[in-house]
Amino acid sequence: MIVRRKSGWQSSLGLGLGLVTAITMAIGLYLGLVWAPEDAIQGNAQRIFYIHVPMAWVAFLAFGVVFLAAILYLWQRSLIWDQIARSSAEIGLVFTTLVLVTGSFWGRPIWGTWWTWDARLTTTLLLWFIFLGYFMIRAYAGDRGRAATYSAVIGIIGFFDVPIIYLSVDWWRTLHPQAVISVTSANMPGQMVVALMVCLLAFTLFYLYLMVQKLGIERTKDRLIDYQYALSEREAEGVTTA
Repeated sequence: MIVRRKSGWQSSLGLGLGLVTAITMAIGLYLGLVWAPEDAIQGNAQRIFYIHVPMAWVAFLAFGVVFLAAILYLWQRSLIWDQIARSSAEIGLVFTTLVLVTGSFWGRPIWGTWWTWDARLTTTLLLWFIFLGYFMIRAYAGDRGRAATYSAVIGIIGFFDVPIIYLSVDWWRTLHPQAVISVTSANMPGQMVVALMVCLLAFTLFYLYLMVQKLGIERTKDRLIDYQYALSEREAEGVTTA
C-alpha cells in the first residue's frame, strides 16, 4: 500500500506555524501569568482569564469554519469542504471541553461552586452536546456521503448557538460579567489588554497549526478509504471473472 507523503509546502507551513505559535504562546502566557497586574478583586485566580477567553475564541472560530465549510459542501459537494468541516469541528469540540473545564476552575474560587446553571455555561454545554452529536452522526451514518450531508446540517444549525452564547450575558441575568473589551473601549488596565491580545493571537495561530495537521490526517484517511474501496472492487471483479 502506498500513501503519499505531505508535500513540501505543507511540511514547511506546519513547521513554520508550529514555531511561530510556540514563540507567541510563550510570550502570551508570560504576559498573562506574570507581567499583567493582579486583579484587585479576584486576585491571581483571574489570570486563568488569559487562557479561558482565548480558548472560547478558538472554539467559536472553529465552529464558524464548520458553518462556512458545511454550507460550501452542501452547495458544491466537494470532499475538501467536508474534510475542513470535520477537522475544524474536532478542534472546536476539544476547545469547548477546555472552556468548560477552565471555567469550572475559575468559578470555584470566585463563585464558590464548580458548576451553576448560568445562561452562558448552559448554552456552552449545549454547544458541546450538539457537536458531540455531530461526531456520533458521522460514526453511525454509514455511507460517507450521507454522513457528510447529515453532519453538515448539524454543523450549520449548531453554529447558531454561538451568538446565543456570546449575547447571553446581555439577554439574561447571569453570573458572568458583561464584556470588558469592545471595539471602542476596554474596561481593564492597558497591561491586561496587551496580555489578552497576545494570548488571542497565540491561540489563533495554534488553531491554524492544528488545522494544517488535522486536515492532512483527514485527507490521508480519505485516500485510504478510496484505496480500500477500489481494491475491494477489483477483488470482486476478479471473483466474478473467475
